[in-house]
Amino acid sequence: MSKRALKTYISKLPKKALEEQILELYEKFPAVKTYYDFAFNPKEDKLIQDAKAKIANEYFPLKRKRPKARRSVAQKFLKHFIKLGVDPHLVADVMCYNLEIALTFSMDKNVPDSFFRSMLNSFNELIQYTSVQGILPEFKERILKIYTDTQKQRWLFDDEFSKGLDIIDLD
Repeated sequence: MSKRALKTYISKLPKKALEEQILELYEKFPAVKTYYDFAFNPKEDKLIQDAKAKIANEYFPLKRKRPKARRSVAQKFLKHFIKLGVDPHLVADVMCYNLEIALTFSMDKNVPDSFFRSMLNSFNELIQYTSVQGILPEFKERILKIYTDTQKQRWLFDDEFSKGLDIIDLD
């Protein structure tokens, strides 16, 4: 069904029938429930803190011995936040946090090359997201600190990290 056909269908429905359909969608589909729960009671700060705690647990687990250090955990949260329409500043904050905790983790651990490649992807996504959202100036200092720390720790792919910074005006 096209959006146009849906609009026509909705406009012809009586208010009561429309209300029933929305309630049925809310009950049947978890994504709809999540959307409405967020729309009417955002609690963005709580969502962000929960995400940060779970990301930190990937690198510094509280209950298990070995860290999993999966980038995918942070990516799921970020994708979910973007879909919900969470404030771009908060999304960028989680992106930075993910890189910062990875830097802390890699300080005293022997990590595989794939770890550095995946963090390079996260770094480039951070720069692109902040640039597209128009919030790059607010995160410039934090991004430069992340870059500097990758250089200090001699992360692999340092040339690619440097290329990622080309989008930032360094003046």
